Amino acid sequence: MPSKNALGADNQQERLRISSWIVGFVDGEGCFSVSIFKNRTTRSGFQVMPEFVVTQGQKSLNVLETIKDFFGCGAIYVNRRYDNHKEDIYRYCVRATKDLNEKIIPFFKANKLLTYKKNDFETFCKAVEMKLLNLHLTAEGLQKFRDLKNPQRLYVRP
Repeated sequence: MPSKNALGADNQQERLRISSWIVGFVDGEGCFSVSIFKNRTTRSGFQVMPEFVVTQGQKSLNVLETIKDFFGCGAIYVNRRYDNHKEDIYRYCVRATKDLNEKIIPFFKANKLLTYKKNDFETFCKAVEMKLLNLHLTAEGLQKFRDLKNPQRLYVRP
């Protein structure tokens, strides 16, 4: 568990150690996703939701709390579905576009992922940028989000 000084960046060595640990943990247990949902209350009829998630069983809930404290954003939710250990699953989620853009993305740009997940992260960054440009508010923009899954048709900002 990190010290309060590490979270405040007073102790740079401790912060580097925790940062490396978080990168490794997310490489194994995290996910960067973008979902598109039908939503009749929105102008376009769809909602685009980029989300950073780390999942753990109940026995390791303290790990998610450490990550949440480190980033200073997001929430932890219980998923009553049971895994092979017969325990509740918990999800640390960051969905606020501002937090994703100002906290999560800069952290993982400065602290590189090592697995194939780095490709998912790059696509995720493009999706967050597109959302910040409000591309999700038009049919053409929504198609560009859908195209993120097809690299041959990937949207690249001019």
